[in-house]
Amino acid sequence: MISEKENHILAGSAGRKIPVVMATQHPDNASVPYWHKTEFISTTDEVEECYRSFCDMGCDEYMWDWEGKFVDEAVMDRLFHQYYDYFSINHLGSSKFLTFRIPNIWEEPGFRIARAFMAIITGTDAAGELGFSHAPVFEVILPMTDNAEKLIHIQEQYYKTVRLTCQVFSTRLSGPVEINIIPLIEGSGSLIKSKRILLEYIDRFEKRFNHRVEYIRPFIARSDPALNSGMVPAVIAAKGAISEYYKFQNETGVSVYPIIGVGSLQFRGGLSPDAIENFMNEYAGVRTVTVQSAFRYDFNREVSTAAIKLLKRDISLKTPRIFSDSEMNDILEFDGIFRKPYCSTIERLASTINDISRHVPSHRERIQHTGLFGYSRGIKDSNVRLPRAISFTSAFYSLGIPPELIGTGRGIHDADKKGMLSKLESIYPNIKNDLKRAGCFLNKENLRMLAAADETWKDIITDVGILEDYIGSSFVPTCTDHFIHRNHVSNILHMWREGREFRREILSAGVIRKSLG
Repeated sequence: MISEKENHILAGSAGRKIPVVMATQHPDNASVPYWHKTEFISTTDEVEECYRSFCDMGCDEYMWDWEGKFVDEAVMDRLFHQYYDYFSINHLGSSKFLTFRIPNIWEEPGFRIARAFMAIITGTDAAGELGFSHAPVFEVILPMTDNAEKLIHIQEQYYKTVRLTCQVFSTRLSGPVEINIIPLIEGSGSLIKSKRILLEYIDRFEKRFNHRVEYIRPFIARSDPALNSGMVPAVIAAKGAISEYYKFQNETGVSVYPIIGVGSLQFRGGLSPDAIENFMNEYAGVRTVTVQSAFRYDFNREVSTAAIKLLKRDISLKTPRIFSDSEMNDILEFDGIFRKPYCSTIERLASTINDISRHVPSHRERIQHTGLFGYSRGIKDSNVRLPRAISFTSAFYSLGIPPELIGTGRGIHDADKKGMLSKLESIYPNIKNDLKRAGCFLNKENLRMLAAADETWKDIITDVGILEDYIGSSFVPTCTDHFIHRNHVSNILHMWREGREFRREILSAGVIRKSLG
């Protein structure tokens, strides 16, 4: 029986609660949500999803995503009016939190961020009219943060928007006059060196706004670093970033409450209801985790809610590991060792993965855009275009080739030649367990057939052989679900080769592994 007790974290002079579990709109679910009729969740459905994430599942934060998708801009009005009784007790902005992920204006048109700002301002007014004393939204996430000045610029633009709104409409200054910025840092190299962004930010903030930063919630991406560099670089970069954030806290006195954005499959973070303890131990020190659509809808609802309770009870008890300068240098070296074979293989398989990904069902209303890897995210110094991380992961799994394995075997070989395997296992204790979990979904027959048509796949055969020697066992199905999954992905390969539609097979395989991608 899981205790109902939660270990709340309070931050800042106002003693605000730091949320532990953030529900997101990432469309990685393969199953139909328990409250819905289809796998697809429209923009108009997301208000209900937000409420149910709070009320039914016990999440204490919900990411309202303005990045690359359509948005219901009246979200706060709808929440307050449709679920007034709930929010009159569970106040938005004090016990439950709505956090906007805003567009990056250096990547998306600026008019979208203006609409997000206006939603914050008008939502505050709507809350006040209903007698709610807290600003419902006072924190926003800036994706692809790569320098401190961009954080400052967003805060200045928001303040100007508030002042201009008051002038144009002759209204009093409504709050929040300032917003907190959550820097979402996405590249493995950027994550490892991200402490300098925080140091520059607090220095610039105090000079611009004449008061001190009380706390920061740095947001560690896991999916895009994996897509860009491979699983091992993504894991060790995230752990290196956690260490750097606590060093920053010790040096400056500014409290940090790291967030990590993860999916259910190992490639995208490995946070699933059946692997909570391993996850909390691997990423000790994070204080907020994302539970994406697969976590909430591809498992039995009772299992998912019990896992959320466990996260809320125990995650704040996990002590971060602080890496020495020597260990951080090892992390940088491992990043290069594992990135090189992964990127070399992915670049040559791009056309195949793009072709397969076109058949992956879309479960949210995304805005189409172009660029490296779909949103100017891509392999460094490469012009290769790839799909988003969920579709990318789904495409590989749908062929029976878990992307966790790609380049990892050759990386292990090179690390072993350098005498660094024990260091790797010290930094990444769950590496063998993660490889075993992913490897159960490998379809070796598919891999051999793919390699017969394109020699690039032979590199992955090499990876598999090295990894099986490394973990001391073969990658084979170990339960009925694994065998059923193997059958589905065998069908996909044959149907793809014959030019037949295989979307339903992709979905069926996703249901078996409990995540679309």
